[in-house]
Amino acid sequence: MEKKNRNQIKKTGRKPKIDPAVHRYSFNLNEVDNAKFLALFDQSGMKVIAHFITACIFQKTVKTIKIDMDAVEYHAGLTKFFGQFRGIATNYNQIVKLLNTNFSEKKASAYLFKLEKQTIEMKELLLKVLILTEEFEKKHLNRE
Repeated sequence: MEKKNRNQIKKTGRKPKIDPAVHRYSFNLNEVDNAKFLALFDQSGMKVIAHFITACIFQKTVKTIKIDMDAVEYHAGLTKFFGQFRGIATNYNQIVKLLNTNFSEKKASAYLFKLEKQTIEMKELLLKVLILTEEFEKKHLNRE
């Protein structure tokens, strides 16, 4: 009876791996080489150093990710600007409707003339923003 209990496989604990990594290697780096290694590891975007090392040893492709914080901030500011611009467009439509319904034709046309001047100024500002955006992309974002 005791032999039967000993031969039974216990089903508790972690399942054993099919191909466990049992071979271990060690290497030492000086300060300069370690700094280069850590810089390459950071650029790769990988989470595990062991995976990065094996990818380098077996010449697998190692992706490098560079994040330009200036470009991210510029994009965030531009997104806010265009959000405000859409809000202005909505308000513009509401103002035109109110002018047409609540004022006489003469008074509404006077206000619409002033609104049209402001719209032209806003269009010029938008064109300047587009030109600056194109210049920024040319100088700072290397698109290939």
